[in-house]
Amino acid sequence: MIQFIKKNSFLLAYLVLLGCKQEGDTLPFFTKPDFTPEWIEASSPQFKDIHSIPSFSFTDQDNKKVTEKTVEGKIYVANFMFTSCISICPIMTDNMKVLQTHFAEDAEVMLLSHSVMPIFDSVATLKKYADRRKIITNKWHLLTGNRDSIYALAKKHYFAGDSIGFYGNEKDFLHTENFILVDKHRRIRGVYNGTIRFEMDRIMEDIVILKKEE
Repeated sequence: MIQFIKKNSFLLAYLVLLGCKQEGDTLPFFTKPDFTPEWIEASSPQFKDIHSIPSFSFTDQDNKKVTEKTVEGKIYVANFMFTSCISICPIMTDNMKVLQTHFAEDAEVMLLSHSVMPIFDSVATLKKYADRRKIITNKWHLLTGNRDSIYALAKKHYFAGDSIGFYGNEKDFLHTENFILVDKHRRIRGVYNGTIRFEMDRIMEDIVILKKEE
């Protein structure tokens, strides 16, 4: 029963979102590992304490430092992958490329892919991967760095795990299909299955909604 819940948790969360989202509504906030959507009004006492992604510092495929300042005032999509992966990562990269193409000329939107095997994904390895995949510099950052820092950020703050709400501890290997949509204030506003092509359409639609927010 637990395995069934774990395997189907994304579908359940997706159906909840479909049921809750209405035409013209703002996007919800996600403040807990189970990704329960919360609509929090700006007038609410909770609003100023909404969960957000903290400061970070990693290195991208061009050997440039990427920090929270890099995404300041930007909307971005984050995911977790590694270059030698032959299962879900190539599919996620193809789908992230769909977003790259769609927002290629939009400086307000960025993409961040964090390596979960940074000991193997050096800057040089990421650069070769980026060149092979035709990844656009400064639009899509492939990130490497300290493993503990990447895993702490992923699991504690992006709530990333193999299944929604079931991400184990920081030492467990991370292999997740989740794409996380983050707003201009580094708050989580959407979670999507990065292996499903039509989910990219939903991300595009949700980014349009976010772009209208102050």
